[in-house]
Amino acid sequence: MCEDLGAEPLFVINCGMSHHGVVPLNQMGPWVQDALDAIEYANGPRTSKWGRVRAQNGHPAPFNLRYMEIGNENGGPNYQPRYALFYDAIKARYPDFHLVADTPTETRPAEIVDEHYYSNPDFFLRNADRYDGYDRHGPKVYVGEYAVTQDCGQGNLRGALGEAAFMTGMERNSDLVLMASYAPLFANVHYKKWNPDLIDFDSARAYGIPSYYVQKLFSENRGDEVLPLRLVLDTNTSLPAPHGGVGLGTWETQAEFKDLKVTHGQQVLFAPDLERGTSGWRREGAGGDWAVTGGALRQTASGADRRFVTGDPAWSDYTYSLKARKLGGREGFLILFHVQDENNWVWWNLGGWGNSRHALEQSVGGSKSLLGTGAAGQIETGRWYDVRIETQGPQIRCYLDGRLVEQAAYALPRPVHAVATRVATSGEVILKVVNTASTALETRVQLDGVARVQPRATATVLTSASPTDENSLEQPTKVAPRQEVIANAATSFSHTFAPYSLTVVRLAPEK
Repeated sequence: MCEDLGAEPLFVINCGMSHHGVVPLNQMGPWVQDALDAIEYANGPRTSKWGRVRAQNGHPAPFNLRYMEIGNENGGPNYQPRYALFYDAIKARYPDFHLVADTPTETRPAEIVDEHYYSNPDFFLRNADRYDGYDRHGPKVYVGEYAVTQDCGQGNLRGALGEAAFMTGMERNSDLVLMASYAPLFANVHYKKWNPDLIDFDSARAYGIPSYYVQKLFSENRGDEVLPLRLVLDTNTSLPAPHGGVGLGTWETQAEFKDLKVTHGQQVLFAPDLERGTSGWRREGAGGDWAVTGGALRQTASGADRRFVTGDPAWSDYTYSLKARKLGGREGFLILFHVQDENNWVWWNLGGWGNSRHALEQSVGGSKSLLGTGAAGQIETGRWYDVRIETQGPQIRCYLDGRLVEQAAYALPRPVHAVATRVATSGEVILKVVNTASTALETRVQLDGVARVQPRATATVLTSASPTDENSLEQPTKVAPRQEVIANAATSFSHTFAPYSLTVVRLAPEK
């Protein structure tokens, strides 16, 4: 299949580790031999044991396999000595073979380390520059699995553009990132075990999700040399304001809450009558025992991460106010806002860290980090507190009993990402631009070091009316690339990049 596709094969061998146990080191001989046999099957002469089997199976010529990964998503202290066993055995017989490690290694050198990323579009936007500052003296990188798997429907344009932004960073740092592979690839629409998948099919039809076209455009428009690129953004170029629903939570405590209200200016977005029940609320994290008692919403279970959330993911620029009281336990309570889903939210942690401090924490793709610096503080048991959180654009202000206790601002990812390369044989400059904003991007493109370019250029644009648009068996190309002509191409020219788009521009030098 790799030969048919023109793809570079990489063999991943089991290194004697699973999620549930490990093979003892003194019993690893057959596992190491399996790796050697696999290489001989792929590359050995027809006179060798396994090369002869390959020839009998219909492929007399060697496959010229060059890469093998030792394990998959393995790590920890058990991985290091097992990596050494494979490294020594393979390098002794095949010294030019390239070995990929699952994690930075301690016992033997790591030429290449495999990194995997599954998260939401925001994570990939924030990490588009991830490899710009990587150590150039360490191992190379293989991004072996990556995909937007949250906040992307069944595979929509928003997710594809998040991946495209991340891919500009991989291409810009291709001296470090040697290889990358999207995962997973295929799924039968009637038997999906993962979401999304790059290509979906049934018994007679198939279609690629928008991410498929991102992969295709990057693959078909690769230069040989990465060019220096400076991206200057207008201060008005920004992403939509942070938004999301609201919620309540506890961590190793029991607490109750009442008088909940969410307002946007003079408009009341949410003011529930708790005595009528909690329809529309949902448990997240570890859930919890939530019930209405005496007009208050009470959580009585012990344990960590007990969340109860509600509201519209589109809410933004609002004030969230309530009263909260700790009933018992080690810490205080959690006030959630900008809740998108199970893994993407912000909470004000009051009385956290053993009831020693208050701080804002943001979860992006399930990875939690501090917003701001926090402050020392405790929550008393049995006392009602007035809590108010004000959000305006990226700004957050948190009040406790009318006093401003914490304020912070989101570090919003920039909405525009770009990379430029040059084709050695033709001198063409290939410019890839990702615009994740909801507005068109009016730009001036300037090429330094080029005398003249042909006045007509091509632009291939992947976009759609909405970032949530998807393809399907019924509409397989609803989100698909289209060709445009740039009639004013020059070493300095103006161009408008569509909202929610990936654009590939090819500029040819004038002969």
